[in-house]
Amino acid sequence: MAKKGSRVQVILECTEHKNSGVAGMSRYITTKNRKNTTARMELRKYNPILKRYTVHKEIK
Repeated sequence: MAKKGSRVQVILECTEHKNSGVAGMSRYITTKNRKNTTARMELRKYNPILKRYTVHKEIK
């Protein structure tokens, strides 16, 4: 029987892209440990549409 892990898959979405009005969406999929990181993740990732590094926040 498989173990029930505390690692879950989360989606990170660009915050600056929404406000810019440019078409498209910049999203990344990653995993996090639910027990160690209870708050929503926030990472600086590359946005290929805006061609720069921006803040990506976890969406539900």
